Amino acid sequence: MWTMLRRNADLRRMFVAQVISYMGDWFSFVALLGLVKDLTDSNFLVSMVMVTFSLPSFLASPFAGPIADRFDRRRILVVVSCIQAVAALGLLGVGADTVWLAFILQSSISGLAAVVGPASQASIPNLARDPDELNRANALLGSTWGIMLAIGAAIGGFFAAIFGRDASFVANAVSFAASAWVFSRIRTPLQAPRQPASRRMRPLADMGEALGHARQDPVLLALILSKTSFAVGSGVVSQLAVLASDVYGGGDASRGVLIGARGLGAGLGPAIALRYTGHDLSKILRVCGLSSLLFSACYLTGVWMPVFVLAAVFITLAHLGGGAQWTLSSFGLQLHSPDEMRGRILAGDFALVTLTMSATSALAGVLSDAIGVREAISVFAAAAALASVIYISATQRLRTRLQHRSEPVPADHSPDSRPSDS
Repeated sequence: MWTMLRRNADLRRMFVAQVISYMGDWFSFVALLGLVKDLTDSNFLVSMVMVTFSLPSFLASPFAGPIADRFDRRRILVVVSCIQAVAALGLLGVGADTVWLAFILQSSISGLAAVVGPASQASIPNLARDPDELNRANALLGSTWGIMLAIGAAIGGFFAAIFGRDASFVANAVSFAASAWVFSRIRTPLQAPRQPASRRMRPLADMGEALGHARQDPVLLALILSKTSFAVGSGVVSQLAVLASDVYGGGDASRGVLIGARGLGAGLGPAIALRYTGHDLSKILRVCGLSSLLFSACYLTGVWMPVFVLAAVFITLAHLGGGAQWTLSSFGLQLHSPDEMRGRILAGDFALVTLTMSATSALAGVLSDAIGVREAISVFAAAAALASVIYISATQRLRTRLQHRSEPVPADHSPDSRPSDS
C-alpha cells in the first residue's frame, strides 16, 4: 500500500485529501448528534440527523453523476470542497431556537458530498496504473473511510467534550478547505478525453441512460442491488448515539466510541475482503452477500450486550461486514463500468442506497421512540438478514456463471495512458 502511494503521486494526493475531509466530517458528526440530542431530547430528530447525511445525496444524484462524467473531475472536487467549507462554518449558528438550521446546513453539505463521491470514485481507475493497483487503491481508500470514522469519531467525541462543539464545526470547515487545496495539486487527468458535445447536461436522461445500461447487465444490476439490500438494515446506525446515551448512560465521548467502533470495523473490512476476492466478480458478489449477513447477525447480538465494551466489540464486527460490502460493491462497479458512464452508474448506485438508508433511518427513529432503541435496532437488523439471504440465493446462478469466465481489463487501465508521477 505505502509503496503504491510513494510511487503514484496523484493517487497519494487523492488519499491525503480524503483522509483530511473524512476526519473533519466525523468530528462534526459526533458534535451534531450530541447537540441535537441535548437540545431536543428526541430520538426521532437524532435519526433525522442521519437522514441529512443520506437523503440529500439521493436528491443530488441525478445531477452528481452527469456532472462527474461531463466536466473536469479535479475542478469539481476543488470547487465543491470550498463550498462545503462555507456551509460547515454555518453550523456555528445552531442553538435552541435554530435547531432547524443544523438540518438545512448539514443537508447542503451532504448534497454537495454526493457530487464529490462519484467524481472521486470514478477518478480512481484513471489514477491506478493497472487492475492490481486499482484493487489496492480501493482497499486503501475504502479502509480510509472507516479508519477516519473510527479515529475522527472517537477523538471527535472527546474533542467536543473538552473544547466544545463549535470547535468541532470549525475543524470540519478547515478540513474541507485543506482538501480542496490537495485536490488542486492532482495533475493526472481524472477522466478519458470527452467530445465537447458530451458536456451538455441532461440529468434525468443521463441517469436513465446509465441505469438502463445497468439493468441490461446482470453483473452491474447485482452489484447495485447488493448495496441496496445491505441498506435495508443500515438505518440502525442512526441510533448508535441513542444507544450510547439511553442504554449505557454515556455522553459525547461514549457516542464517539460507538461511532468509532463502527468506523474501525468499516476500515478493516475492505482490506480483509479484497485480499480474498481480488478482481474476481463471482467472489465479490458472494462476499457482498455474506458481509451483509455478518452485519445483521452482529447487530442482533451486540445491542443486547449487558456492558458497553461488549456492545462496541459487536458493532466493530458488524461493520467489518458493512465496510467490506460497501467497498466491494463499489469496486465491482469500477471494474465493470465503462469510463464514459462510470460516474453516473456510481451515482445511481449511491442514490438507491442513500434513499433506502434515509427511509430506514427515519423509521428506526420513529420505532425507537415507540418501542425502545434496542428493540428498534433488532427489527431492522432482522430485516437486513432476510434481505441478505434472499440476495445470496438470487445471485447464485450468476456467480456460478462468472466463475467460468475471466473479467477483461478495461482499456483505461493501460499504464501508457497517463503521464508520469512527477
